[in-house]
Amino acid sequence: MNDRIESIRHADGVVELQLARADKMNALDPAMFDALIAAGEALRDDKTVRAVVIAGRGKAFCAGLDMASFQRMQEGAGSGVLGEGAAGADLVARTHGISNAAQQVAMVWREVPVPVIAAVHGVAFGGGLQVALGADIRLVAPDTRMSVMEIKWGLVPDMAGMVLMRELARDDVVRELTYTGRIFSGEEALQIGFATRVCADPLAEALQMAHDIAQKSPDAIRAGKRLLNGSASQTAAELLMAESVEQKALIGSANQAEAVKANMERRAPRFSAPA
Repeated sequence: MNDRIESIRHADGVVELQLARADKMNALDPAMFDALIAAGEALRDDKTVRAVVIAGRGKAFCAGLDMASFQRMQEGAGSGVLGEGAAGADLVARTHGISNAAQQVAMVWREVPVPVIAAVHGVAFGGGLQVALGADIRLVAPDTRMSVMEIKWGLVPDMAGMVLMRELARDDVVRELTYTGRIFSGEEALQIGFATRVCADPLAEALQMAHDIAQKSPDAIRAGKRLLNGSASQTAAELLMAESVEQKALIGSANQAEAVKANMERRAPRFSAPA
């Protein structure tokens, strides 16, 4: 993951990812792009993980693309706007399933099979906002400054923002933010649907939520995320069938039986890792 992200693993399966480029407000450079993708893909395949928290060190969650990358873009250097590395690849090439490398920086958090919680403070601009939108849940400080900022640089959101924003806010709101690039607060983010909750200490509350989730059946949590990931693209009939298939697999399983037993005995459950 290199020096751009520190991964802190808690005893109960909670993984805390800290964007560690505080001197640059955690701006996205090629190394940060690569580190985010690597972190997400490693967690995607880790059966011991129960929940993930993403936060930024210093004064910001993530200020978006760093200025050196904009300079390279202006000069037309390399095959992509960021030069070498995952984010410098051809934008049209689908390198990660349905996504290119830049889009994978946000979409990978949907592929992680457990809940991902973004703890957002300071600023979340452009690509930084899109990384946060890729999480399942966003806990945001009230004075956070957020923006769909790509229009400022003559660009459109292209780190999966169009897919992720349409899930959360009204179409006309997404259009207004995309066309204007205006900065809005964490409080407004809650009103329009970009924030799940506004709180004074997003990281503390995100970690508490993650630890709470880690005490639930990992099989049921992963099944719930699979259902929610598919809900936007499936018909009612497909989603009803998916519910039934997931529930049939859960009923009577070892972790489901342990959930019932622990509740009946009024004790903490002892779940096993998913198969």
